[in-house]
Amino acid sequence: MHNEASSKLIIIGIAGASGSGKSLLSKTIVNELGSDRVVVISEDSYYKDLSGMTLAQRAKVNFDHPDAFDHTLLAQHLNDLKEHKSIDIPVYDFVTHARTDKTIHIDSHKSIVVLEGILLFVDPAVRKMMDICIYVDTPLDVAFIRRLRRDVVDRGRSMESVIEQYQSTVRPMFVKYVDPSKRHADLIIPHGGKNRIAIDMVQAKMKELLNGHLQHQ
Repeated sequence: MHNEASSKLIIIGIAGASGSGKSLLSKTIVNELGSDRVVVISEDSYYKDLSGMTLAQRAKVNFDHPDAFDHTLLAQHLNDLKEHKSIDIPVYDFVTHARTDKTIHIDSHKSIVVLEGILLFVDPAVRKMMDICIYVDTPLDVAFIRRLRRDVVDRGRSMESVIEQYQSTVRPMFVKYVDPSKRHADLIIPHGGKNRIAIDMVQAKMKELLNGHLQHQ
């Protein structure tokens, strides 16, 4: 990475299948780094607001297709942070498939954004804003079990609905969009958030970037 990159906001994208361990990897890296100048942003926060549809209509939406996300707003927010402007991230309700009236405020004084989501490398406008692209490569059976547990326990879904969604949209969209997008990755990490060697390597790079950022202030 060029030295001039150290004086600007660094955006690290972490993509991979649903349930691959992206969120755990992102949170582990940032929590252990312990810097208030680093923040995690989830692509899931940028699902399009479907409050104009009935609940039955919302349930039929393909949430694993690129069109389900408001990548335009995400790109705008990333650009705002690069220009040292604060942003307000939408808070999405996964039970009702709609945005709430709440937001998460991110102040303008960040040095590194860790962006995690399934389709980050698919959208060219979002992808080109990233300085480092990391793909988490986890066996699909492991990823599915994690997703099943998350959706049932955390999102109030029935096991049957999770399995139906996985077969009808999650796996086909993974094959069509997510898996091919790993060709854009600078680094491919197997096993997700429990890969200690990979975590240490990414943290080392982030510390180097943070130190460089401080020297340019």
